[in-house]
Amino acid sequence: MAVKKYKPTSPGRRFLVSPSFAEITRDHPEKSLLDKRTQKAGRNSRGRICVRHRGGGHKRRYRIIDFRRDKFGVPGKVTSVEYDPNRSARIALVTYRDGDKRYILAPSGIGVGSPIVAGGDVDIVPGNALPLSSIPLGTLVHNIELKKGKGGQMVRSAGTSAQLLAKENNYGQIRLPSGEVRMVRLECMATIGRLGNADHENLSLGKAGRKRHLGIRPSVRGVAMNPVDHPHGGGEGKTSGGRHPCTPWGVPTKGYKTRNMKRTQRFIIRHRRFAKGK
Repeated sequence: MAVKKYKPTSPGRRFLVSPSFAEITRDHPEKSLLDKRTQKAGRNSRGRICVRHRGGGHKRRYRIIDFRRDKFGVPGKVTSVEYDPNRSARIALVTYRDGDKRYILAPSGIGVGSPIVAGGDVDIVPGNALPLSSIPLGTLVHNIELKKGKGGQMVRSAGTSAQLLAKENNYGQIRLPSGEVRMVRLECMATIGRLGNADHENLSLGKAGRKRHLGIRPSVRGVAMNPVDHPHGGGEGKTSGGRHPCTPWGVPTKGYKTRNMKRTQRFIIRHRRFAKGK
């Protein structure tokens, strides 16, 4: 993928950097793989805001993605590479020999006509899905399962990949994009290759309106509020807050541990906080 820059014919175009969409081969999705996507604006079932700064945005339809890759032994071919408004990575429409059609995450290096298959003894080429027990050490993978048959949950965003480092005692050691090294059961599925659309991190929206098109509302600084609204609020003249950065409810936001998943702590060999410095 390449990015596209524009001449500054207007203030919104001056800093705009958008994708070129050169890899996209189809401008409309497969109707049989569409589902409705209800916009909730960050609200839960009781109507209360759980995620701030959400709302509005362009209407979207959800593309049903095959994260499980459970169509074992049935070969297929990539029919098209498409844009998905619900994720940063591109998706590929795969038509299998039995006529079934499914969307998968599109790794780098595949295009229309590329063969795709899932199974325990398939070739190690981008797009094929295998259990970790059948993948050679050092291979780059994505869309990794945490529980057998649940579907891929890790490494699903544009340009990312993980690396299989070791296999020991029914577990594989995987280095994630964050630098964390984690153990995953060897019977869990993973897809070969690095995900495409790697230039996604180089994009620039260019104007506030494009942020609203994505359904993201403005965020007001705490130091611009009154003391009744935020711990950073108030002060004569301009102040920098007067305390360590925190949320409107007083929870620290820098260097404060929020992870509380003790049940899975034993599967993490090297924590992401210390991984990149070594």
